[in-house]
Amino acid sequence: MTDVINSPRPRQCEPDAPSGPSSPHIPGEPGIWIVLFGDLTMFTVIFVVYLHERGKAPSLFADSQAALNSTFGAINTLVLLTSSLLVVLATRAMQRENLRRWAPRLTIGAFAVGALFVLIKVIEYREKVIAGITPTTNEFFMYYFVLTGLHLAHVLLGLAVLTVLWLLARRPAHTKTQIAYFEGGACFWHMVDLLWIVIFPLLFLVR
Repeated sequence: MTDVINSPRPRQCEPDAPSGPSSPHIPGEPGIWIVLFGDLTMFTVIFVVYLHERGKAPSLFADSQAALNSTFGAINTLVLLTSSLLVVLATRAMQRENLRRWAPRLTIGAFAVGALFVLIKVIEYREKVIAGITPTTNEFFMYYFVLTGLHLAHVLLGLAVLTVLWLLARRPAHTKTQIAYFEGGACFWHMVDLLWIVIFPLLFLVR
C-alpha cells in the first residue's frame, strides 16, 4: 500500500498552456526566418545591381532622381516606423496576460497606419504617371518602379498578415504556439519597415 501511495504519478500529455511573461528567446517560428532571409537576400541583390548601374550612368540617375518627391518618401518612412512601433507594443501586450486586451487595439492601429502608406504611394504613382513618367522612361525609373512596386506588394501582404494577427489577438486565450505565430507575423512587418528604410535613401536621397 505504501509503495502505491509513494509511486510517481504518470504525467499527462497536455496542449500548449497559455503563456505568461516570456523569457528571452528568438521570436516566431523557425520557418518565418527562412522567409525573411530569402526576401532580404532578393532585395539585397537588387540593391547591388541598382548601385552598379547607377555608377555607370551617374548623371542620368541624378537628374531622374530630382524628379522624385522626397516629401512623400519621408512621410511614408514616418508612417511605417509608427506602424512598426504599434506592432512592437502589440507583441509585448500579447506576451503579458494583464496587458493582452490591448493587443487587438494596437494591431488594428498598426494596420490603419500601414494602410496610409499604400494611399500615399498610390498618390505618388499617380503624380508620376500624370507627368509622363513610367518604368519605360529610363533605367532609373525602371529600378524605381521595380523596387517600390515590390515593396508595395510586401506592404499589402503585411497588411493581410496584420489582419490575421488582429483576429488572433481577439481570442480570449492564447497558447505559446499562437503567441509564436503572432511574433512571426510581427517580424515580417518589421522586415517590411526595414526594407523601406533602405529603399528610401537609396532612391530619394543618395547622390
